[in-house]
Amino acid sequence: MSNPPPNAPRDDVYDPAADGWTPLPDQGFIQLVGPVWTRRHADGQRRYGFLPEPRHANLVGLVQGGMVMTFADRGLGLLAWEAAGGPAVTLSYEHHFVGPGRIGSFLELSGEVVRKTTGIVFMRGLVTDGSQVVASCQGTWKILSKRRAHAPVGLD
Repeated sequence: MSNPPPNAPRDDVYDPAADGWTPLPDQGFIQLVGPVWTRRHADGQRRYGFLPEPRHANLVGLVQGGMVMTFADRGLGLLAWEAAGGPAVTLSYEHHFVGPGRIGSFLELSGEVVRKTTGIVFMRGLVTDGSQVVASCQGTWKILSKRRAHAPVGLD
């Protein structure tokens, strides 16, 4: 079975909550463009998800690239925060688009720590739409003093 054209409307509507995903409360920027979803998978790895809506579309009806980047930066940042045991902020971020993100398709970020030092976490990840890779990304996150911020909801 082949995938429908990337900008084709979806007939089915995926419900992340029904599949065990939890929305992350966020009072900042992500509240305007989200929600971002999270769940820990059977392999023990935390993953992040995003369900693009029509408001996230670009001029050709696909998910706006900047939205995919925002989602991936937030997800990798939360994974870096978890690895650091406290607040971490993006120092550098690199993103490569590999395929289209479709409106109505659940995008999922899987990430991993490449290396962690006392001050920096090096991360890489993939954004997927089912079995299709949408983007690959990598970056570095600066570990801040634990007193500088409260742990985001969803890090357990």
